[in-house]
Amino acid sequence: MISLPTFEPGTEAACCAPSAKPSLSTDEAQRRALVFKALADPNRLRLLSIVKAGASGEACVCDLTEPLDLGQPTVSHHLKILVEAGLLTREKRGTWAYYSLVPGALEQAAGLLSSL
Repeated sequence: MISLPTFEPGTEAACCAPSAKPSLSTDEAQRRALVFKALADPNRLRLLSIVKAGASGEACVCDLTEPLDLGQPTVSHHLKILVEAGLLTREKRGTWAYYSLVPGALEQAAGLLSSL
């Protein structure tokens, strides 16, 4: 018969010390995940690229459907996600909506992983 060692409560050494660095709060992790989720879709990346490349730094929703070969409701859905993630702003002008990048949003998104 093989004899296994027995351990008394309180006599085991801790396997590792807890980190002194603070971890992300639940709210902060959710906020960052929202940005990553927005960036994880190829169509949304293309929308950001199109808006950024616009001569005036903005694009009308009417100009965003053809380059993606998607319907207006689908493009609007993707734009809504980008706005909710804090990457784009939306300005209503008459019957059209214009989208522009939030200043510094792409730089902040790029730093989300490096600041973990």
